[in-house]
Amino acid sequence: MVNFNGELLFEEHVSLSINNRGFLYGDAVFETLKVSKHKVVFAEDHYFRLMASMRMLRMKIPMEFTLEFMEEEILKTVKVQDESENYRVRLSVFRNEGGYYTPEQNTMSYLIKAETLDITGKEEYKIDVFKDFYVYSGLLSTVKTNNKMLNTLASIFAKENELDNCVLVNENKNVVEVANGNLFIVKGNRIKTPPLTDGCLKGVVRKKLIEILEKNTDYTLVEESFSPFEIQKADEVFITNSIVGIQPVTQYKKKVFTPKIALALGNTLKVVEITG
Repeated sequence: MVNFNGELLFEEHVSLSINNRGFLYGDAVFETLKVSKHKVVFAEDHYFRLMASMRMLRMKIPMEFTLEFMEEEILKTVKVQDESENYRVRLSVFRNEGGYYTPEQNTMSYLIKAETLDITGKEEYKIDVFKDFYVYSGLLSTVKTNNKMLNTLASIFAKENELDNCVLVNENKNVVEVANGNLFIVKGNRIKTPPLTDGCLKGVVRKKLIEILEKNTDYTLVEESFSPFEIQKADEVFITNSIVGIQPVTQYKKKVFTPKIALALGNTLKVVEITG
């Protein structure tokens, strides 16, 4: 079952109009969240990112759409699914229909879908660069809108080339992220990730990991532009997103990595997920 504007419905009973603006124009934003043991992981961070995204798209946010309301609606949706400890949840928000490029109104609707989740990461994980198209290094690229064609094409490229993921670059040929998360590289005690100004997604786990690293005196966290060539020179490479947490990369082109720091940080992140 799914949650459409607060009403729980079987999927086959949900009817979205052919004039839905998310479908016609990509006029929508979404959050991908993890629910573990009846808890929305990093709920507050997801909520504030969603609010910031909706404000950027000039959507009218209902007064009742509070953090508590969002959590209640997500947990209500999860409760009617098959019994499981972990769920992948997508919360989609779209502007209500009407108008062409210029909307007739700025009110919104939401749809919540939950599915059981296997959170086991892959032991072997290969990536390479996707060069066909670029991420634009603007503020809009940091928002999770429904326009994910570049990510889709990169994921198809990865599948065709027996890769697990692809590195996306911007018009300046700097590394931005991967198709489904943020990217970090390790060299000595320095851990580097692209800055938001390069166009990378404002990832929730990215933010949490930066907070962890800023409190850890063993490593220096740097938000700095870098080229794909630096990935080959790195000691370790890893990916972050809200579902897997931290996914170590074991191969980039012909360079093979042995994850150590990524695994340790992954364990630390799991503790943060549980405690707050």
